[in-house]
Amino acid sequence: MSEGRRRFDPAGPVTGIFFLALAGIFLADGLSGGDAVEAAVMAPVVLIGLGVVGTVRVLTRARRRRLR
Repeated sequence: MSEGRRRFDPAGPVTGIFFLALAGIFLADGLSGGDAVEAAVMAPVVLIGLGVVGTVRVLTRARRRRLR
């Protein structure tokens, strides 16, 4: 059976970039010994980022679903 051409699903790269950015911020925070980003700024950024990632995953769910 040929599946045809698969369409690009942006959910994976968006999620990966978000978590790599968070890891970079936490790494910079740990290596600098101080606060790279204040907690008052970091908490909303993380929550908004998780909301964006969740929205992209929900909107592109049909691209990941393969019916048999």
